[in-house]
Amino acid sequence: MPMHDWTRVDAGIYHAFHHSWIEELGRALNQGLLPTDFYALPEQQAAGFGPDVVTLQSRGFRDSDADSETATAIRARPRTSFSVESSAEFSRRKKSTIVVRHVSGDRVVAMIEVISPGNKNSLHALRGFVSKACELLERRIHLLILDPFPPGKRDPHGIHGAIWEELEEQVEPLPSSKRLQFVSYECDFSTRGYIEPVEVGDTLPDMPLFLEPGRYVDVPLEHTYANAWRAMPERWRQVIEAG
Repeated sequence: MPMHDWTRVDAGIYHAFHHSWIEELGRALNQGLLPTDFYALPEQQAAGFGPDVVTLQSRGFRDSDADSETATAIRARPRTSFSVESSAEFSRRKKSTIVVRHVSGDRVVAMIEVISPGNKNSLHALRGFVSKACELLERRIHLLILDPFPPGKRDPHGIHGAIWEELEEQVEPLPSSKRLQFVSYECDFSTRGYIEPVEVGDTLPDMPLFLEPGRYVDVPLEHTYANAWRAMPERWRQVIEAG
């Protein structure tokens, strides 16, 4: 199943696929990918951010509770085409901020966001997305961001470039001609980014979703994408695959 060119259809048609992919990602995580003390929920709100899939850790879990299933489900250090690490702890972490929030009680540990055209259709929208992503990273919530749209004038280095420029105040362009970006962020005292450039026609790679520093699960993007694609109406599959 190749990566498709989603610029061939308007945002409303893409939204139908976007919704299906989110459901498939959450289903895959909850049906054996996540350790038993973690679970995923779609379309929750956290830190003012509207992620597509939220991964939470059940209340009362301790590291000492980790069993063999957890040990085999979480592994260290993913391999992606590129990786970066921030120079130091976020400077904004050193500011004193008090926020009062109503929460469900279970701890958010990671989020998945599948980019939509609305995230990048204006400078205001892009800045809002980047700012909220950085807020989550500051709170040490791990992120997996999947961007099936090419860079534009507002994000010339892609969605990772826009986020990394906010973190480090500069960004080095990736030495890759592939325009789409999947990126996983691992949050600790510094932040590591694992970037996989993708192009239309490529088979989708698995990407790491970190649950804690140094430990992650592989998210099966190809399998979940293919399932979501099969749910699309044939009329629009023909349009997207044409040419």
